[in-house]
Amino acid sequence: MIFADDMDVSVLYKSAALDLGIQWVGWAAAVVFSTEKFFDLAGSATYALLAYLSLQWGGGHFTRQKVQTTLVLIWALRLGSYLFLRVLREGKDTRFDEAKRNPAHFLVFWTLQAVWVFITLLPTLILNAKSRDRSLGFQDYLGWSIWAVGILLEAVADYQKSDFKADPENSGKFIQSGLWSISQHPNYLGEISLWLGLYITAAGVLSGWEHISIVSPMFVAFLLLKVSGVPLLDELGMKRWGNNPGYLAYRERTAVLVPYVW
Repeated sequence: MIFADDMDVSVLYKSAALDLGIQWVGWAAAVVFSTEKFFDLAGSATYALLAYLSLQWGGGHFTRQKVQTTLVLIWALRLGSYLFLRVLREGKDTRFDEAKRNPAHFLVFWTLQAVWVFITLLPTLILNAKSRDRSLGFQDYLGWSIWAVGILLEAVADYQKSDFKADPENSGKFIQSGLWSISQHPNYLGEISLWLGLYITAAGVLSGWEHISIVSPMFVAFLLLKVSGVPLLDELGMKRWGNNPGYLAYRERTAVLVPYVW
């Protein structure tokens, strides 16, 4: 593979090594203490750390790089704190009930998180490794606008769900109000959108093979829609409310992801 002469490829190597190292150390600690409570926090912290360090390692410090990095930090702080507080409040993360009893199985989850972090962050890592820049333009503002819409969707959806679950009268019920009335997974729509926005902005200065980083939003969408997001929640939902005609009607009339489309 031929690398562009305006990109420091060592930024990618160092980021990948640090990413994997953090997740494996996290796995070791999680096994020792038999807990999954800091899994998401470790992932979010790794996003933030790699975004910041890649900016320092790249050395360009252009406006586009600094804005892009700041947006990743904002996202990581918001989502990381939300997920960590949620698992503390609920006492556990049911995704790992079986895995945390088997260290080898648990290692798979932590390793997959390392892969998730690196691939998702790839457009920003490549952008921060660039030593040449160009003036900001429409594509940059378009990408950042999509990011803004995405993080707003995600934050509002998370707030609405937390507020719903905090009400004792909603115990045992499923949410179908607010954004959740028009999409079964509005938080996932926001997550996919914001990473798409960051790729669009980064793509304005990418060349050749670097556009492989479009895999970032595609990978996020694949995992959320086909692997760890929608399938798991759908399975859990059917176990809880599969005999509830109201829940089945909600699934039938409400878009899975994009309101009024699909």
